[in-house]
Amino acid sequence: MKQFPLALIAFRFFLSPVMLCLGYFYDKTYIPLIVVLLFLGLISDILDGIIARKQNTSSAKLRRLDSQTDMIFWLSAGFTAWFIWPQVISENSFVIWILLGMEASCYAVSIIKFSKETCTHAYLSKFWGLTLLAAFTDLILNGNAGFLFYFCLVAGIISHLDRIFITLILPKWQHDVPSAYHAYLIRKGKPFKKFILFNS
Repeated sequence: MKQFPLALIAFRFFLSPVMLCLGYFYDKTYIPLIVVLLFLGLISDILDGIIARKQNTSSAKLRRLDSQTDMIFWLSAGFTAWFIWPQVISENSFVIWILLGMEASCYAVSIIKFSKETCTHAYLSKFWGLTLLAAFTDLILNGNAGFLFYFCLVAGIISHLDRIFITLILPKWQHDVPSAYHAYLIRKGKPFKKFILFNS
């Protein structure tokens, strides 16, 4: 059971090439399966952290692996959507590139300051994950880049700004920081309560 969180991360990682293959060799009958894989990916992401914290096996190495797997999974979802609806993605490429640029900026700021990638698992990042699921589900099912799509983009921009501020405020690298405000409390040496559903 102690390896179960790692197994969930590995499961989410292997969902990525499956989604990509289903998108690349697209057939309408694959769409429900792709949506199911999206939901399974998010569920595994939620459970791996909760179980690791319950078992007291949550470590920096595990959390870093979780973060990198998240990035691979959602990038794969994005490419899958592009394979299926290339015109929709092309029409919204500008805002998508802005979001990708902000993701790169989060990594750049963290690597420059701490020589490690960002691994905050902040509240806003978790909320963004929910909006990603909603936006990709709508996009893949309906080819629709409407309200959910743009709400997801706005949530992503706000989430990335929060991650950048967390990195700039923290005195040293740390994983599982709920928000920029909590990073400020850490900098000031002030204690705060964490919740097992969200942070270790």
